Amino acid sequence: MGCMVSRLAAKFAFFPPSPATYQVKKRDDGRLVAVSSSMPIPLADDSSLDVLLIDTKRGNKIVAFYLRNPYARLTLLYSHGNAADLGQLYDLFVQLKVNLRVNLMGYDYSGYGASTGKPSESNTYADIEAVYECLETEYGVSQEDLILYGQSVGSGPTLHLAAQLPRLRGVVLHSAILSGLRVLCHVKFTLCFDIYKNVNKIRKVKCPVLVIHVDEIVEKLENTYAFLKILFMAGGQRYLIPEPILLQTES
Repeated sequence: MGCMVSRLAAKFAFFPPSPATYQVKKRDDGRLVAVSSSMPIPLADDSSLDVLLIDTKRGNKIVAFYLRNPYARLTLLYSHGNAADLGQLYDLFVQLKVNLRVNLMGYDYSGYGASTGKPSESNTYADIEAVYECLETEYGVSQEDLILYGQSVGSGPTLHLAAQLPRLRGVVLHSAILSGLRVLCHVKFTLCFDIYKNVNKIRKVKCPVLVIHVDEIVEKLENTYAFLKILFMAGGQRYLIPEPILLQTES
């Protein structure tokens, strides 16, 4: 019964775009480029972009985008949500790279985009470990200069890696999940066959953590306003910023 529920939770966790929104091709000079018909500017023309194929310990080859910013001192490792691939996220990566003044590494999980294999919890853990090793060996990134960013299901691999790296600069969790079964079945306790047990793993994270999540709709007049509650956690202590940030969205 437990295995069946776990597989069901995993099935609802992954929705890779089909077909993928980009392809990886090799140029005559041997350099890998990403080609996407949906992008207004060809990805291959971005000289700040490295397209990488990274081997994981589970035998898959995953695609990663590394975007350089000449003014950056820090690197952001971005783990995306469950229904997007790198072709759809490229514009966001460029904005983050420029506005935050960071180098940015984004990657597609096994079975997403042009990455091989099938999406699974275990594969996402192997995926992020391989990407981190690439950042260390190929780009000389240290823990102290690395920020992990996990959105939605990406909070799983993000916390998996963060729990192993005590000297990280920080972690950002965007619309994170507590665990797979807590989302699917609304249980309030951890079962042994649950997936992405983030609620347990976050206790092992030593660096500052910023949690971003929509709280509630508080008003609807001419526009809709949503409060974004920010929770900052460091060293096991939790600090709630007293004044929520007010965001104006379209009605």
